[in-house]
Amino acid sequence: MAEVGLNKPVKLKETLAKFCGAKALPRTAITQKLWDYIKAKKLQAKTENGKAEGAGKYIVADDTLLSLFKVTKVTSKASGKVTDFTGLKVGQTINMLQLASVVGANIE
Repeated sequence: MAEVGLNKPVKLKETLAKFCGAKALPRTAITQKLWDYIKAKKLQAKTENGKAEGAGKYIVADDTLLSLFKVTKVTSKASGKVTDFTGLKVGQTINMLQLASVVGANIE
């Protein structure tokens, strides 16, 4: 039986492939690798653009994450809202709920 939905492997763009160590992975595995990195580096903040505290709903961009975040410019099909991280800088944050947009922007 073929894997479907979030468990179906997707092709990763070069930067994400290097980060994950694979050319194709399911979205669930990509998200897990990102969270493992974020938690290991304590890159979470309790406030928007706050300092990294190791906990909270905001993800603080370091050089590694910034390379993934900066390619994110997507428009929600449901709301029409644009998520644009192309101008993000090291130390700035994204809401953890926006991580799915980052994953989507880094797959083919």
